[in-house]
Amino acid sequence: MSFLDHLEEMRWRIIRSLIVVVAATVVSFFFSRQLLDFLTRPAACLHPAPKIIFLSPIGMFTVRLTTSLVAGIILSLPLILYQLWCFIAPGLLEKERRYLPKVLLFSSLCFLAGAALAYFVVVPMALRFLIGMATPQVQPQFDIGRYISFILKLIVAFGVLFELPVFSYFLTQMGILTPQFLKRKRVYAIVFIFLIAAILTPPDVFSQILMALPLILLYEVSIWISALVERGKSDGISIDVDG
Repeated sequence: MSFLDHLEEMRWRIIRSLIVVVAATVVSFFFSRQLLDFLTRPAACLHPAPKIIFLSPIGMFTVRLTTSLVAGIILSLPLILYQLWCFIAPGLLEKERRYLPKVLLFSSLCFLAGAALAYFVVVPMALRFLIGMATPQVQPQFDIGRYISFILKLIVAFGVLFELPVFSYFLTQMGILTPQFLKRKRVYAIVFIFLIAAILTPPDVFSQILMALPLILLYEVSIWISALVERGKSDGISIDVDG
């Protein structure tokens, strides 16, 4: 294919992905009440539970639309990854093409695992700590827009960053990554992790630490996985994620 043909192919892949996202967002909007109930449950389970309010006439509409859009993107992720796979697969070597479907599958699973950790563990801990800063004279009231933004940032960020071990496995299998490289860059990675945590979390140190510590652990797990894969390759053993 010529360069212009590649651009045309990419354009149609993007259009198809956007159509799927829009359709999933519209469907999600009809369930926005249930989505909001789900996202506000961590705050409602606190003792005492903070009051959640909205401060502008269009506040709830904006929140429902934002929540539906994020849900639509997450629901569309398998089809988006499929479109990505269809676009790049023709340009890959046979060995790389064999690994890519597994990358897409396990990336989706790791995203869900990271999102679940954020929702069930990190968010409740962060909320308990932050609400614990209240005094008898100053009681917590959450604006729904800022609260949902806080929750979604943590869920999406953990979902994306939890894919690090999966990419470490497959990049090492493809000969692109080595455990030696990861070990040499450990200090830079830790600094980068804290920088990412500072950008993606609210401006409080506790939330940043809650995000940074699991990511540092994930980086160490990635080094171990990369070393295990390299050892298996040097011994002539194929380590397959299919068991």
